[in-house]
Amino acid sequence: MRLARIRTKNGIRVALVSADGRQALPPLGHRLPGISDPELEQELPLSSAKLMAPLQPSKVIAIGRNYRAHAQELGNDVPRRPLIFLKAPSSVIGPGERILLPPDSSQVEHEAELGVVISKSCRHVPPHQFTSVVAGYVALNDVTARDLQRADGQFARGKGFDSFCPIGPWMETDLNPLDLALSCRVNGELRQRGRTSQMVFPVPTLIATISRVMTLEPGDIIATGTPAGVGPLKDGDVVDVEIEGLGVLSNQVRQDQQAPPVPSG
Repeated sequence: MRLARIRTKNGIRVALVSADGRQALPPLGHRLPGISDPELEQELPLSSAKLMAPLQPSKVIAIGRNYRAHAQELGNDVPRRPLIFLKAPSSVIGPGERILLPPDSSQVEHEAELGVVISKSCRHVPPHQFTSVVAGYVALNDVTARDLQRADGQFARGKGFDSFCPIGPWMETDLNPLDLALSCRVNGELRQRGRTSQMVFPVPTLIATISRVMTLEPGDIIATGTPAGVGPLKDGDVVDVEIEGLGVLSNQVRQDQQAPPVPSG
């Protein structure tokens, strides 16, 4: 089942998306976790509405170097335990929205990832019970200012700019996350391709590890790491993240014209 947030002439609504991706349908009581928008009242063509970010998470918990080949391409060791960091909730945007390149960075890169959506408030979740706290899955792009990440020695600035966490195009509830194909294309050129079975730490382990540290809330998202092939984004690019059984998350890349110049010194 595909659950989406859409903007219609009557405002933002929660809707089901048909299997062919063409129609928005009343959700019949199905809800997106943490979202209070009203339900769509009647069926309409999806092309007549605008897809929004399907969720408004209180936090995005991300995992670094969770694919061996990606760790190796950046010259890093594979962590012995999940490497946890946070992305700012203000970095979340939806399908079709623009990824903004800040003047602070000259090396912004894409990272295609599977996002896991939490269904309820939880802590200390055993790995074998992970499905009891998962509402569904989204495609996610962990956009990264690689030069700032390296300069800072930690991830907050390099991964925290507004627009650096596209998610969507909707939340899919019926997926097995353990072996899905995922890919990233820029202007139609294949950049990344992998399978979630290549994760160093699979989804059940990630949920168990993170929930030992912090309480997970409805609508929170876990970004599970990216396969090898990360690369640069430039003004005018179109970047597509595709996940098997879920769909394609597409965003255009533009220079942030409203950002002030970088302070000198």
